Amino acid sequence: MPRSFPVPPHRFTRSSTLTPAPSDEPGLPARRAALDILLAIRRGQALDMAMAESEAFEDLEGADRGFARTLIMAVLRRQNTLDEAYGTFLDRPLKSTQGTVITLLRLAAAQILLLGVPPHAATATTVDLAKERRDSAGFAKLLNALCRRMVEKGPSLIEDYPPRTDVPGWLWRRLERHYGAKTARRLAAAFVQEPALDLTPKDPKERERLATALEAHPLGPVSLRRTAGGRIEDLPGYTEGDWWIQDLAAALPISLLGDLTGQRVYDLCAAPGGKTAQLAAAGAHVTAVDISAKRLRRLEDNLARLGLRADTFVGDVLGFSPDEPADLVVLDAPCTATGTVRRHPDLLWSKKEEDVAELSALQDQMLHHAARLVRPGGRLMFITCSLLAEEGEDRSRAFLSRHSQFTAEPLSDDEKERLGPLNAAKDGHLRTRPDLIADAGGMDGFYAARFTRQD
Repeated sequence: MPRSFPVPPHRFTRSSTLTPAPSDEPGLPARRAALDILLAIRRGQALDMAMAESEAFEDLEGADRGFARTLIMAVLRRQNTLDEAYGTFLDRPLKSTQGTVITLLRLAAAQILLLGVPPHAATATTVDLAKERRDSAGFAKLLNALCRRMVEKGPSLIEDYPPRTDVPGWLWRRLERHYGAKTARRLAAAFVQEPALDLTPKDPKERERLATALEAHPLGPVSLRRTAGGRIEDLPGYTEGDWWIQDLAAALPISLLGDLTGQRVYDLCAAPGGKTAQLAAAGAHVTAVDISAKRLRRLEDNLARLGLRADTFVGDVLGFSPDEPADLVVLDAPCTATGTVRRHPDLLWSKKEEDVAELSALQDQMLHHAARLVRPGGRLMFITCSLLAEEGEDRSRAFLSRHSQFTAEPLSDDEKERLGPLNAAKDGHLRTRPDLIADAGGMDGFYAARFTRQD
């Protein structure tokens, strides 16, 4: 039986005084920033926002910044496994109100069991960080003891935990029901992998040249994949606006729309703007619609760097009523975003089962509204970055059953051949998954369907 440690009572007084650890202790600022960001996520903030607003993270440079990010992603991707690991040595679970202590233990466990950090560094910095905060200082001795026990056991402590351990139960059940147990296990294994950097060239004719300059390789119909590191802004072609960051799977739907030269396109829920850039680069006259003014400003900044143009409209998609119908409406609808958890592992813990029904209903409303914006003979493309059938295949079927003037436009044989192993759809549309092309680094999970208005 492993030795268990009692959890001390949580008592502090107003007169408690804490002495911060030296700020120049090696690795401590990176760990402090990781702790701050994880606690912000625990309070409900999204990962991207928490990182953007963290002063501690902003102050980091080079290797320290990379290490902080590695810590954050490891904790979010393997949260349940880490909780099980240190929990082995506790005589009772920690309370949910003891969030700082729980987060410190997750950080320590990630360093000791996953990342191969020297045991003394992981243990000492965990204790130092605990002593800096009023809500964890009283747990410093417990944290030290638990770190030492995890060091004694080493990575063998977690080697028997299956990948599904780190998938919330509600999500696992839905994946298993839709894809089967074997594919669900592959998806769970893919969720914990670090994604590669994918880029979309502005000019498809420049793809080979950019591949050489960027030390990348072509993948899929339009993308480049780069596995080497480096600061994004320092990569060849960034300043010149030759490319933008966009996951391979995210770039596929627009690549299936053919010649868009001169077409009027409404891009609904457009931010952060990867698809907007694709549409504009293809010669379309684009109006990008998004409810977030801040995200649309970022989209406009990206288009300016790329030398591309689009009109923008800030507001709820359901309230967007332009004077003229469009040749093409692209709806990248709000969803649980379960297809992007490799990049945004906080979604595993922020999304809840009840969100699925609420978001599915919103998708139906948005599709109904988007249909009204399409001219006779025009097209509608529905996209979500969800792995769930309720937010993909089911929504397409529901849309067609309620809108007799639209017909599905399934992939042609040539398109299926061009996509090859990138597509796993069974309904004639596009379905990507993180476990596909795993040997090449995988990709995000997307669903996309095309419809044509007949009247």
